[in-house]
Amino acid sequence: MATDTHHTSPLGHFDAREMLDALATGLMVLDAQLCVVYANVSAQDLLSLSLRQTRGHPVSHLFAAPQSLVELLRRALESGETCAGHEFSLTPIATLPSAPAPIVVDITATPLTGQVTGMHLLLELTDARMRQRITRETELLSRVDGNRLMVRQLAHEIRNPLGGLRGAAQLLERELAEPGLKEYTAVIINEADRLRSLVDTMLGPAGPPRKQAISVHEICEYVYQLLRSEAANDVDIDRDYDPSVPDGRFDRNEIIQALLNIGRNSLQALPGRGRVVLRTRTQSNLNIGPARHRLVVCVQIEDNGPGVPEDLHKTLFFPLVTGKAEGTGLGLSVAQDMVARHGGIIEFESRPGHTVFSILLPLEDAA
Repeated sequence: MATDTHHTSPLGHFDAREMLDALATGLMVLDAQLCVVYANVSAQDLLSLSLRQTRGHPVSHLFAAPQSLVELLRRALESGETCAGHEFSLTPIATLPSAPAPIVVDITATPLTGQVTGMHLLLELTDARMRQRITRETELLSRVDGNRLMVRQLAHEIRNPLGGLRGAAQLLERELAEPGLKEYTAVIINEADRLRSLVDTMLGPAGPPRKQAISVHEICEYVYQLLRSEAANDVDIDRDYDPSVPDGRFDRNEIIQALLNIGRNSLQALPGRGRVVLRTRTQSNLNIGPARHRLVVCVQIEDNGPGVPEDLHKTLFFPLVTGKAEGTGLGLSVAQDMVARHGGIIEFESRPGHTVFSILLPLEDAA
């Protein structure tokens, strides 16, 4: 392994390093062997690696599966021209297993040639996760509108025949003289009522949200009490509230229903015992889809269950998509719709033992 004395920095005197450390863009300098010479503070923060951990090490030794990154760097060295790559997924080895989620960066590699220092590469690192998140949320929000229209059209098509079916069963029941046969008409009526209730859920609220000034913690406490009454004895439900969250303007019933749909999913996902956490935080200057908001409240429901199956990650909020044998696939779709009606969105991250659903609600109308 190389030491500090083996490298003559191409960056000049100490004042230049101070200026580079003040930049928001992540910068790294590699030598001709692709060993790290320097990384500014932004690069260290982005990669969760200190200069002491990286200096003198080949860049290929710092990340899991670095092949595509190394190919880009070698191409820049061999051609002597600037090469760029978008959305590289990098997992710093030094952070495993504490932070297994990879970071996503855009990289520009520029060759630097000096008479004294020889060939070096200057890497510009830009966090691409925000752009990915905005793109993902914009697509999701556009699908919410399409899903809402499709589901409501489907519900209306089902609703009218159901009314006729139930009415015919009631008339038939009155004509039947034998009590035993009325059991069959009772089944038809009960199933028609169950389907009618399901259709009403699909239709969702009829008008715009009825917003009122309210504390999000009052809503969370109501949901907490309901979840605690439904939870098994071996399930702990904890609260982690940020008392500085200001009041907002929400439709109380809609936000309660959205939280309940997610919370009940968390309870059902736990294999007999486990833990659910209800958490609140504020975030400032946050994008929800293409719109930027000065202040947003984030309400999270976290559980330590087995996680969302990988094959459902992209379609989880679609209507009628469910991983449960007896699920309707409407709970999360309805929750996303209700939150979207408030200008918000529901995000999630999931791996075995750690699943977090985050409800993001703008607080522009905060009291």
